[in-house]
Amino acid sequence: MIFNNLKNIREDNDIKQRQIAEILNVSQNTYSQYETGVIPLTAETLIKLANYYNVSVDYLLDRTSNPKVNN
Repeated sequence: MIFNNLKNIREDNDIKQRQIAEILNVSQNTYSQYETGVIPLTAETLIKLANYYNVSVDYLLDRTSNPKVNN
């Protein structure tokens, strides 16, 4: 499963895959495989990404088009 919102939010913020990979402490190749759905995202990784971008996990997983976090 390809995660379009995950890729789009990274690109919208002018961030390279390498930069996000460093934040997650993974290789750039691993991060690329997260975006394309080759490697499944763990809950820990999703939470880190959602916190980094200040968006909901559902948004990163393309379950909603609304990036806002519901509190």
